[in-house]
Amino acid sequence: MSSPTPETDGRRSAAAVRRRAREREILAATRALFDERGVRDAQIEDVAKAVGINRAIVYRHFTGKEELFALTLVGYLDELREALTRATEAHEDVRERLQAIVGAFVDYGLQYPAFIDCAQTLMRRSGPELLDEMSESALFRLGRGISGCLATLTAALQAGVDSGEFTVADPTLLANTLYASGLGALQLARVGILVTEVAPGIPTVGEISPQQVKEYLVASALALAEKR
Repeated sequence: MSSPTPETDGRRSAAAVRRRAREREILAATRALFDERGVRDAQIEDVAKAVGINRAIVYRHFTGKEELFALTLVGYLDELREALTRATEAHEDVRERLQAIVGAFVDYGLQYPAFIDCAQTLMRRSGPELLDEMSESALFRLGRGISGCLATLTAALQAGVDSGEFTVADPTLLANTLYASGLGALQLARVGILVTEVAPGIPTVGEISPQQVKEYLVASALALAEKR
């Protein structure tokens, strides 16, 4: 069997480059719509229109809406990882480092509300469901994006354990727990409403500020890390 000619290889390489460029365009347009309108109001038709293509072409590059949104989330996660890394590098003290990482997480989520919505939407799906709706390569990229952020937090927790300041049996589990609970708290910060009981069975609604939520998450992370 004859090998492909250099000309054929060149055409395939050029086609692959064009495909990757078009995928980046689609993801950039999706991200822009997320930041402008939010996840719920972003539609495939709007993405296609922003890129100047029809929706059928979008589905040539992505298996469906879930995969497109998941890979858009990867972009947010990459930025978040950079923010967490900067927070880590700015502090030698393990307590201050953990405080800075949690604070950076909150600040990023408040700056990009669509990140919260997108992350929470995907967390509501089981692994088998995601595998049915996404390609393995897309799921791998999503997993790598999440694990990259969690690795920064896990390393900070482990550094505290190594120094004797933190008592954490499983830093990886705690990092995952803080990430999941942090997304829920960020939603609370966006809504700004706190529900309490003024008397048994009588609810009342108060206000809570993003700064209060941030302080609570930082204090909770420290309390869980230092639990004796």
